[in-house]
Amino acid sequence: MPTIALVDDDRNILTSVSMLLESEGYRIQTYTDGASALDGLAETPPDLAILDIKMPRMDGMELLRRLRQRTEMPVIFLTSKDEEIDELFGLKMGADDFIRKPFSQRLLVERVKAVLRRAAARDPAAGKVDSTRVLERGSLVMDPERHTCTWNGENVVLTVTEFLILHALAQRPGVVKSRNALMDAAYDDQVYVDDRTIDSHIKRLRKKFKAVDPSFDMIETLYGVGYRFKEG
Repeated sequence: MPTIALVDDDRNILTSVSMLLESEGYRIQTYTDGASALDGLAETPPDLAILDIKMPRMDGMELLRRLRQRTEMPVIFLTSKDEEIDELFGLKMGADDFIRKPFSQRLLVERVKAVLRRAAARDPAAGKVDSTRVLERGSLVMDPERHTCTWNGENVVLTVTEFLILHALAQRPGVVKSRNALMDAAYDDQVYVDDRTIDSHIKRLRKKFKAVDPSFDMIETLYGVGYRFKEG
């Protein structure tokens, strides 16, 4: 079974969530602050990390920022905050999901399973992406089996969700994909996300490609309709 890392300064949450996930068969690593977690996650990378946002020494946002410099492991945020800006900022940084405290045990388990299923989508058995074929669209090359993406020969590191969204767009250049269609391509049916989540992933995709090619403009927005990958 997958290994899940829990990072939270509330020991009651660490204990209760650990017991819950262990009962589901997962292996658990626990950390009480972001600084110790950063070292521990580097030494023993888990399949999924669940991070509290408000922590001493290093908060969850900073921990995610540093993790994204070297890994694309799936990350779920636990937050007691209600500010919308925190969620949008976290998504732009590469978080895969948010769960607000207090949360039900069943909700947490289902979100964990959903994120892990998305992470496994690049596996041939997952069926979301055709892992037997490398997708080439002009300067874009995507290899689902190896989870690699290049533009003009330059590597572009994508999260699982970003990879699935871009792959869905690039499969049929010129064809408009609605936000709902992109949600279906990237998310499990049991996970609800709103339009802003897809928009945040698109903005992050553009930023990553512009970092290697400032003239990148292949992802077009059709306001009120959706997105498409340019032809030619």
